[in-house]
Amino acid sequence: MKKDIKSIKEKVSEILELPREVVLNAPRMVFIGNKDVTIENYKGIIEYNDTVVRINTNTHMLRITGQDLEIKNITSEEIILSGIIYTVEFIA
Repeated sequence: MKKDIKSIKEKVSEILELPREVVLNAPRMVFIGNKDVTIENYKGIIEYNDTVVRINTNTHMLRITGQDLEIKNITSEEIILSGIIYTVEFIA
């Protein structure tokens, strides 16, 4: 059932030319090299230290690993992380 709803939302997004992350409420990530990442459409932070950040989203969990990771800014809409980013994993 969820797949049917998602595919309908994806089709609506394409037909109306709306951004997919808005229609699907999916996380949107913008990277500046491997030093900074801005994450939009998140639900909360599950784990945070200088080597691992786990973030809950509406679709899955994100696990970001790296070195000297630091939350530079956090609002209800976005999180900005900085440090040296090694990996980004999408966990179901």
